[in-house]
Amino acid sequence: MGKWFKSGSPWIWMTSGAVSISLIAVLGLLLLIAWRGLSYFWPADIYQWEMKNQQGERYTLIGEIYDKEEVPTERLIAAGHKFDTEVGDNVTRYLVKTGNREFVGLDFRWILATDIISRSKPADIAVIERSKNGDFYGYPIAIIEDGKRLTSQDIEADFESHIDRAVDLNEQALSLQKGVIGSINYELENLRLKARSYELDNALTESRKAEIEAAKAKLNAEYLVVEKEFFALKTQAGRDAVVIRDMRGEEVTLKLDTILDVAYANRLSFIGKIGHWFVGVGKFVSDDPREANTEGGVFPAIFGTVFMVMLMAVIVTPFGVIAAIYLHEYAKKGPITKMIRIAVINLAGVPSIVYGVFGLGFFVYMFGGTLDQLFYPEALPAPTFGSPGVIWSALTLAILTLPVVIVSTEEGLSRIPSSVRQGSLALGATKAETLWRIIIPMASPAIMTGLILAVARAAGEVAPLMLVGVVKLAPTLPIDMNFPFVHLERKFMHLGFHIYDVGFQSPNVEAARPLVYATSFLLVSVIVALNLTAIGVRNHLREKYRSLEH
Repeated sequence: MGKWFKSGSPWIWMTSGAVSISLIAVLGLLLLIAWRGLSYFWPADIYQWEMKNQQGERYTLIGEIYDKEEVPTERLIAAGHKFDTEVGDNVTRYLVKTGNREFVGLDFRWILATDIISRSKPADIAVIERSKNGDFYGYPIAIIEDGKRLTSQDIEADFESHIDRAVDLNEQALSLQKGVIGSINYELENLRLKARSYELDNALTESRKAEIEAAKAKLNAEYLVVEKEFFALKTQAGRDAVVIRDMRGEEVTLKLDTILDVAYANRLSFIGKIGHWFVGVGKFVSDDPREANTEGGVFPAIFGTVFMVMLMAVIVTPFGVIAAIYLHEYAKKGPITKMIRIAVINLAGVPSIVYGVFGLGFFVYMFGGTLDQLFYPEALPAPTFGSPGVIWSALTLAILTLPVVIVSTEEGLSRIPSSVRQGSLALGATKAETLWRIIIPMASPAIMTGLILAVARAAGEVAPLMLVGVVKLAPTLPIDMNFPFVHLERKFMHLGFHIYDVGFQSPNVEAARPLVYATSFLLVSVIVALNLTAIGVRNHLREKYRSLEH
């Protein structure tokens, strides 16, 4: 036994065991997040319960089961619940999503198994996805087309065809609003700023004023034409309605311009449910959020996260590499260089919120405010670069991750043998040529390693971004078709902040909980995708410049 301990085998087994446990824990956590998040898009069965309340009154409840738990009977009795018959020590209760928020208040409620008289799963219950007020459950009974109630032999087919028509018209109107109308408003604002700039320079002559007014008149005329088309599309989209019999037994009329989709979940086969699941995941990834971020998709947050991280990588890589080259190749060894290295290492341990405060004070208020005074005085007091935006977020995270890139690049430079440098100099190359053609290519895998670590940390940071650019809902993306096409001064959405907002600021906690898991899994997927891309580039560079090591 003593020889076995001295051989070091126990420590090898302990190390491998610790690594295995860590990997299992990480994979288990990812699987849990993926299961809880992706199962949200699986179409649940819709039940109809016949219930009785404490007063003995009967009523109907329609919804889907979200959760269930066992509750001690004593707790229910202490809360004032009365049982007609003898029950056991525990009573099952279900968390049911009932939808129909505008008629029944909250769309989640707890029901006790002892209050259930019967439960069925009708095939003709429709789950109607709406743009506001959440889902609606009920039985479609009629279509109202242009104010006239239609009698139809196939109400479901007519319902779906009318929904497709309304959705298509709404999409055309939205495309018009974001495209032509947005561009006209952007041009009008530029003309206003141009006139203001001339006023500040005392250069607003009558000819310039007439030119600007003529351009405004032309844009306003175009706007009136497009606005008329926009309202015509919205009017056509809201022309029809559907009559639904809800769980109260009452007929409710829903405008079709508020309906996005309809599904009959109880009829779907397993293959049909898989198709519905893929459609739900696709909408989550590609749509804009709605209903205080508790409904819809997260595409603006995905775009904002990736765009900000890529912009941060473009900024941090050259600065980190240049700093590492100077410290390793040019700086003389002495107390000042030693202090700089210690400072770089200590910067990596500064809390991220401190970087956020620094970014807000230095980048936003001082640097951005100065840019506004020098280059955008016509827009003041409304700030252009003097307010939080994606560029300041990228710069703040670049400073936050700069030590990682410097340390990683320095380690890569230190692994290059000095004989390589001496051989290059002996052949007549200058030091700069040696660095550019030999040293930096050989150190490029280490540079990519630093970039991978920087991206992994920056993509998950939230605290500093709350101060320097991220918002709950951004009306426009940082990239559009308006010149200069990339708008670095705009605020943006971020997956990490979206998780915080949905999980802790949502007015509907139960509805938001699955979205927290889904967005978390999506954020991890984005980080993994970015890292895998960087790892692929690193491996390619390693193979490309392997010959230089020999």
